[in-house]
Amino acid sequence: MKQTLSRLSVLVVIVSVAAQAGAVEPLIGAGEVDAVTVYRGQALVTRVVEVPGPAGLREVLVTDLPQHIVPNSIYAESANGLEVRSVSYRERPVSEDVREEVRELDVKIRDFEDQLRANQAQQKVVEKQRAYLDKLEQFSATTSHAELSSGVLNAQTLKDLTEYVFSQRSELVERELALATGTRDLSEQLDLVRRHREKITGASSRTMREAVVYVHSDIADGSKLRLRYMVNQAGWEPSYTARRDGDAGRVALRYLAMVHQSSGEDWKNASLTLSTATPSLTAISPTLTPMEVTLTSQQTTQQAASAAVVEQQQRELAVQLWRGNVGWNYNHVTFDKRYQNQKMNSIAGQIQNMELNNAFARVNFAAAPSEDRGFCVTYELSDRLSLPSRADRQLIQIASLTLDSEYYKIATPVLTPFVYNEASVTNGKELVLLAGPIASYANGQFVGHGRIATVAAGERFTVGFGIDSTLRASRQLVEREESIQGGNRVIDFAYRLSMENFGGEPATVRVMDRLPMAKESQVRLELAAEVDKSLSRDAEYRSGPCKNGILRWQADVPAHATGANIATIDYQFRLEHDRQMTIGGLAMVR
Repeated sequence: MKQTLSRLSVLVVIVSVAAQAGAVEPLIGAGEVDAVTVYRGQALVTRVVEVPGPAGLREVLVTDLPQHIVPNSIYAESANGLEVRSVSYRERPVSEDVREEVRELDVKIRDFEDQLRANQAQQKVVEKQRAYLDKLEQFSATTSHAELSSGVLNAQTLKDLTEYVFSQRSELVERELALATGTRDLSEQLDLVRRHREKITGASSRTMREAVVYVHSDIADGSKLRLRYMVNQAGWEPSYTARRDGDAGRVALRYLAMVHQSSGEDWKNASLTLSTATPSLTAISPTLTPMEVTLTSQQTTQQAASAAVVEQQQRELAVQLWRGNVGWNYNHVTFDKRYQNQKMNSIAGQIQNMELNNAFARVNFAAAPSEDRGFCVTYELSDRLSLPSRADRQLIQIASLTLDSEYYKIATPVLTPFVYNEASVTNGKELVLLAGPIASYANGQFVGHGRIATVAAGERFTVGFGIDSTLRASRQLVEREESIQGGNRVIDFAYRLSMENFGGEPATVRVMDRLPMAKESQVRLELAAEVDKSLSRDAEYRSGPCKNGILRWQADVPAHATGANIATIDYQFRLEHDRQMTIGGLAMVR
């Protein structure tokens, strides 16, 4: 409250000084949007406003600020010879929206409304003409009947009158149909324009948002002022398209941004920057307060809960804690540090209480609710762009990359009979690729959707290129032999993995399967020695997936390998455990 009064006092003093000095009239203008930094949920907009001479104290009124502006984020930067004395924000009602685009729509709306009124007036005239014809027809029928009774009927006059009535009725029907069709078309167009206007303006059509900036200039020829402010209803998400043409060992990757901006202002010919940073008004770290514990004889809900339930509760609390730490954004008009400290310490206390009461409690305090947590990446686009304020998303290219790749075919018959085309791609650029959806194309044809995780510079990642329709895979339990040795049950398994090729070209396929992992020490699992030798010798596979029971072979499948000519891989393993026990569901290693 004191800060607000202080700012108002400074403003009053400046206005008073300006009045006493006989300052020139206020400079009124919207300026131009020069640069925009788009974050994940907001955007920082920079406008450039020309401040002409003469030198001295000037009042600059920056108009047409957007509907979703964050008022307390406004600040001004001056150039050489220009000093910013104060910045304030105000809203005032106006009779009409002053934006050119909205004014054009208002003109269209008035034109359509005028045409509809004209149509309605014509329809009333047609109704009166129809009523007149009804009376004329009734008069003609009565008169003709009387003349016929008197023997003085003029046949030619009756014929002319009848023809006139019918011709007029035909014309009226045509006019009615034309007017009805015109009214329908005009109503549809009017509704479309009104919805378009509502989509652009929302609730802002009757409110003018302005920034009042007082500056002092030492340059008689004028200078420039930069006004910066945050807006809501703006953000972006990464997206990709991957293209493979032939087997050249390269992938053409387009890194795109799906930008949405319905802030209420158009960004015309602006310099655009995309960022994953989280804008916040919080400039100081939270304060850690003491935590007291007490004893209670009653068992708590957390103590009685299962490990999975407690872990889920902790995960949810950790996300709340993270959001409390970095999510205090520009939506808050005032900043109450004490409230935020209480909130964050309370959530962290709940997590610690779970840890004290549960041996299995585990949580990552710094866990962020996104795949690219820990990354703060900024992309400055080289070309200026125009992004109108719209509800739909707009695609913008961040980069176009040609990356080294290793293509292969992969079959996992334990999961699916389909064989997929994939590429192991190396990010050879000094560019972080954020997690996002990817659309894949092979030889000009769309083959499917996928998703990639965040990829650092120099890191490898996998891109899928859809199903190879010429190949099929299957998995079969060939033999299962059970015996008793001492106090143990011994079971020998034999499996066969089969590959069929319906095409005319041979193929090399990476075939995957898995060996169950023994979670209990009383269970022994042993892969046959000759099978272990047949597995892939790839160093990365041997040091990682192989140790977790993932089996991988390289199979050469000849052309037209069907029926008795299919390619096969046979492998065996032995399972041994206490004969009094049975095998339950084995937990998957994640």
